[in-house]
Amino acid sequence: MDPSPPFAPQGLPIREYLLVALCAAVVTFLVTGVVRRLAIRGGAIAVPRGRDVHTVPVPRLGGVAMYIGVLAGVFVASQLPVLRRAFDYSSETRAVIVAGGLICLVGALDDRFGVDALTKLAGQATSAGVMVLLGVQWLILPVPDGGSGTLLILGPDQGVILTVFLTVVLVNAINFVDGLDGLAAGIGLIASGAVLAYSLGLLDQRDGDVTAYPPALIAAVLAGACAGFLPHNFQPARIFMGDSGSMLIGLMLAAATTTASGRITYSDSAPRNAVALLAPIVVVAAVVLVPLVDLLLAVVRRTRAGRSPFAPDKMHLHHRLLEIGHSQRRAVLLIYLWAGVFAFGAVALALITDVFLVVWLVALGLLVAVLASAVPRLRWTART
Repeated sequence: MDPSPPFAPQGLPIREYLLVALCAAVVTFLVTGVVRRLAIRGGAIAVPRGRDVHTVPVPRLGGVAMYIGVLAGVFVASQLPVLRRAFDYSSETRAVIVAGGLICLVGALDDRFGVDALTKLAGQATSAGVMVLLGVQWLILPVPDGGSGTLLILGPDQGVILTVFLTVVLVNAINFVDGLDGLAAGIGLIASGAVLAYSLGLLDQRDGDVTAYPPALIAAVLAGACAGFLPHNFQPARIFMGDSGSMLIGLMLAAATTTASGRITYSDSAPRNAVALLAPIVVVAAVVLVPLVDLLLAVVRRTRAGRSPFAPDKMHLHHRLLEIGHSQRRAVLLIYLWAGVFAFGAVALALITDVFLVVWLVALGLLVAVLASAVPRLRWTART
């Protein structure tokens, strides 16, 4: 019998989280080769289209390997003496596993047979709804009010609608940005790494309370799965993650940030400053800012042209970087840089008390990103 009392603090199990992430990475890396062969045999092949950057057929279904890696990471966590106690006091990790499996299945069907946009949207909403029913839901929204701030308590219907809406938005944001080799996997790794750092900060604030384990666990297994898949997917890619992977990343990011929002000690943080009060909203926005901006621009662009918001085109951010002279690898690395600056800048702003230092560092990072992005254009201007 476990002698530790319920909800007992266990310190920061950083080594355990790293082990779980490593396990997810290794399993994903090893399984991806098997999934690639199955995808080829099953005909799940991405044939080059007019809007695509790749020029040769590439197998898809990489998201299936990522999901298997996630399962392996969660299984290892359930066997570790410290992390396994979190499963006794929370159903959130199990909710993510079930909802993640459902959305991965929807994506895999699209990767193999092709699914129309409305059917895929219905699958995304259903997966988000299942996740909510099993315990992952926004319950409180921080609202700035002078210097102290207030909390908006969401009713059951409001919480469900908000959670499903945000999940679907994040799923489609990651799905839209998946246009270059290694792009979605890298952004998923950066975003989940930022959420992991943020969740560990919250865990530290709660003195290692085991009930605060799920956000970091979800982020850790996602980071490991993305890291394990990236060597197969970086340019030139041997396999694409497909919708089965990009939608899985979006759902798990939504789950990690949603569960993290429920672990804020508002009674302590809200009176100090508005930054701490808005921390969950800031982190959610920042970790997916690049794909979210790409999604919003695509919707506006297509709607103004009288087309469906889901109609594909070749005007995404990565396409624009290619147009101004960046190579595929450089464009991907630049988007990594932008995503990293925003995501980890937001986390630092939420956890570090010296706000001015964080702002200066973020500004410096943005300056480097702007200059690096503009290099081809600056060279062309100098020659002319």
